[in-house]
Amino acid sequence: MKAKVLITGAAGFVGRALCHELLAAGYGVRAVVRGRSLKIPGAENALEVVQVPGIGRIADWGEMVRGVDYVAHLAAHVHQMRPSGQIDHEAYARINTGATERLAKAAAGRVKRMVYLSTVKVHGEATPPDRPFRESDAPNPMDDYAVSKWEAEQALRRLADTHGLEYCVLRPPLVYGPRVGANFLRLMRLVNKGLPIPLGAVNNKRSMVYVGNLVAAVMVCLEHPAAAGGTYLVSDGEDVSTAELLRRVAGAMGRRVRLLPVPGVLLRATAKTTGKSAEVDRLLDSLVLDSGLMRRQLAWNPPFTMDQGLKDTATWFAGLGS
Repeated sequence: MKAKVLITGAAGFVGRALCHELLAAGYGVRAVVRGRSLKIPGAENALEVVQVPGIGRIADWGEMVRGVDYVAHLAAHVHQMRPSGQIDHEAYARINTGATERLAKAAAGRVKRMVYLSTVKVHGEATPPDRPFRESDAPNPMDDYAVSKWEAEQALRRLADTHGLEYCVLRPPLVYGPRVGANFLRLMRLVNKGLPIPLGAVNNKRSMVYVGNLVAAVMVCLEHPAAAGGTYLVSDGEDVSTAELLRRVAGAMGRRVRLLPVPGVLLRATAKTTGKSAEVDRLLDSLVLDSGLMRRQLAWNPPFTMDQGLKDTATWFAGLGS
C-alpha cells in the first residue's frame, strides 16, 4: 500500500470521487464523514471510515491525523438556512475557518502535507471576459463563505511559519460531474424538460472544473515537491458562455435546447423582483480564471476535456430517471 490520506468531507460530491481514485491508485484512505457511512466497492481493506457529528464539533484532531501521511481537507459549510429562514452566518467562521485551523495545527509536524480545497470566490464574484483571475490578484471575498475560506487560507500560512505546516491550496470554480447538485443540476433538469430557456443572448465567459480533473489536481498537490506552500487556481482550461454551456450539456444528454435571446438587462430586472439576483448574476456575469501557474509549476494538465466531463455527468443524470 502507498501512503495513507485523511480526507474530510469524504462522503461529499468531490470527496467520494477522491476516495475512489486514491484507493484505485493503491493509497490507504481514512475517510471522515458526517453522520453516515461510506462504502467504496472492492476497497474495504484500504478504507477506514470515521463518523463524526460535524467537523465544527471536533476540538482535537490529534487522533484523526495519527498514522496518516497526507490530509485532503474538503469539508466545508456551504449556503444553508436555519429553520427560521435566516442564514447561519456564524457557521461559516466556525466550520470553514475554525475547524480548518484546528485540523492544521494537529497536522503540523505529523503529516507530510495538507491540501486545502478553497474557492475562486476568494478573488471575487466576477471578472471582465478578457481579464481572468490569477493567483497574484488581491483577494476580494464578497460573502460569508468566501471570507471564511480566505481566512482559513491565511491561518494555514501562519501555521506554516509558526508550526512548520506544509500545505497547498487549490481554488476551483464551479465543479460539475456525477452527483453534482445545486445550480448545475437545475440547469440539467431545465434542458431535460425541453422548455425554452431565456439565456440565448448571454455572451459571457465562465471557467468550470470537472470533478475528475479536480481530483487529479488534488492528487498531484498531495505529493509533488513543487506544490509545497503553493496556491493554485484550477479549471478545465475551456471557458464557455452560459449559452454555449447549455448547448454542450444538451448535446451530452442527447437533447435539443431552445434558447431565447432575452436581453440581460431584462433578466436582471426580473430577478430583482423575484429575489433571484445573485442566481441570475452567476448566469450572466463572467468568471474566468487562469490556471496556467499550476500547469507550469507542477507540469499538470487536466486529464479530461469538458466534453468528456459533461458526457460522464449526463450518463449519471440519465440514471436518476429525471
